[in-house]
Amino acid sequence: MVVLALSVGLIAWVLVATTKRAAVVPGKGQWVTESAYNFVRNGVARDIIGSKDFLRFVPLLFSMFMLIVVNNLFGIIPPIQYPTMSRIGFPIALTLLVFVIYHAVGIKKSGAWGHIKHMIPPGLPKGIYVLIIPLELLTYFVTRPLTLALRLFGNMFAGHMLLLLFITGGEYMVIHGSFGLKIAGVGSFGMALVLTAFEALIEFLQAYIFTLLAATYIAGSLADEH
Repeated sequence: MVVLALSVGLIAWVLVATTKRAAVVPGKGQWVTESAYNFVRNGVARDIIGSKDFLRFVPLLFSMFMLIVVNNLFGIIPPIQYPTMSRIGFPIALTLLVFVIYHAVGIKKSGAWGHIKHMIPPGLPKGIYVLIIPLELLTYFVTRPLTLALRLFGNMFAGHMLLLLFITGGEYMVIHGSFGLKIAGVGSFGMALVLTAFEALIEFLQAYIFTLLAATYIAGSLADEH
């Protein structure tokens, strides 16, 4: 909770500091902030949801992306070195937010019954509805939220444990091991550096994938046929 609160304060400070004196020709800070915003606005919201409806969801998607990516990157930034999303409660909370929003959007657009009807692929023989309807309801109400939360949690937890293993293992071998183990410990530290760079990429990708899937689910709720 402390790390999450720290991330919120940090994000707010950076966004305000880099945009309060916004200029036509941006400085470095403004350029970074605008690049991140445009990445979510154009590369996620507009491309996935569509130019008609995307603008009202940009604040949600941008805030969600920034919150996840910063908390993920905390996993490789000293002295924190702990990705908040490796605690399952935080991905679940974000997933529940997405779950409520995309169902509320669908119900507002088509009504409760219309939203449920849209979950069923059109053109199917009525005879197989008895099989399709439970599967589709399971997908929309169980599988989607479950996989959305577990994907983010699993990647952050596994990456954190791998870094912990190589760093603490290397430390133990260098301090307490024989000559051969000391050499292996140095190799373990080298592997930890490689994994840190790889983990930074994964942390960014997982924030992007979570935001992309949230936009995809919202787009599905807004579509006339989905």
